[in-house]
Amino acid sequence: MDIHTVDTDEFSAEDVVKAHMEDLAIQDNFGVKQLKYWVNEQAKTIFCLMEGPDKDACNQVHLQSHGNTACNIIEVADNEYNLFMGQGSHVNDLATTNSGELDPGYRTILLTNMVSFKRKNQSLRAEVMQVIAEHNGVIVREPDHQTMATFMYANDAISCGASLKEMFKVENKTLEYNLAIVSGRPVDEDGDAFFKETKNKVNGLCALGLNSMLYLDKETITLSDKELSDQNDKRSVFTVLDNDDFRFSTHLSEIIQDNYIRSDFSTTELFASLGFSKSQASRKIKSLTGMSPNQLIQESRLLSALSTMGNSQKTIAEIGYDSGFNSPTYFTRVFKKRFGVSPTDFSLKLA
Repeated sequence: MDIHTVDTDEFSAEDVVKAHMEDLAIQDNFGVKQLKYWVNEQAKTIFCLMEGPDKDACNQVHLQSHGNTACNIIEVADNEYNLFMGQGSHVNDLATTNSGELDPGYRTILLTNMVSFKRKNQSLRAEVMQVIAEHNGVIVREPDHQTMATFMYANDAISCGASLKEMFKVENKTLEYNLAIVSGRPVDEDGDAFFKETKNKVNGLCALGLNSMLYLDKETITLSDKELSDQNDKRSVFTVLDNDDFRFSTHLSEIIQDNYIRSDFSTTELFASLGFSKSQASRKIKSLTGMSPNQLIQESRLLSALSTMGNSQKTIAEIGYDSGFNSPTYFTRVFKKRFGVSPTDFSLKLA
């Protein structure tokens, strides 16, 4: 799959249809088959799905037919394509929504971290999956304590996130969670993976701890507004992030993930790595996560420990050390204070 960005004021879907027909006329010369394409007139982007022997052959079709080569081409597995882009329809290979409008190719990804201290995670996941299905979402993966889903419509994702928050409220203090909703493109100008930038954003936000936060990016709000549905009441439950917020959250998440396993990693080192003063960093971290810098580091260690439990043969002491705690006793004390149960008892619940 490739991406084309068009730098001209005279851009329309009709132009792309014509270029696609030119591709079809010569594709056999390169052993390539054009399968489907998406046009985003406002963003002036085009995404093309094709089968071919290699990237160069796919690019040569565009080069020889009309000269508009791709900005980037990536390989996409069938199963991943179907999960993210399988919704909608097409007319002569041009992607459309079920209502017959142009499908711009953007998708909205929802990721939630959730850990129940009362019941089996499988039971909770089943309820979460049901809510996602009710809002036309497609489950992408379920690693550890996470569930990721993709939505064709931003409004469905926002509504789903708000519904999940209401469901999580019923669990009261026996459930720890966070949730992020971000929209993006299947292929970016840089990168080598499907929806790489969008996945990185939601993963980075959900790695910042089980803080009961719901995050929403401005791109999703923009897409929601275009869908002409009033979601203002549901948006109010989210913390809305702009590009500057994402740059900070991504940098913060990378620093934490690279260092939390070190028991000597301190807030002083964190502030220096961020390039902010103590007061600036503390204020931004509190605004983003609801936690102090010290709490955030500790929360990241606890999240690591939770992710390891049930998926490892390691002892509680080994899990504590591997998560950045300098002693099993300290790990147990912090874990029990945070979650109301000892790591040993929680581990037994997972068995």
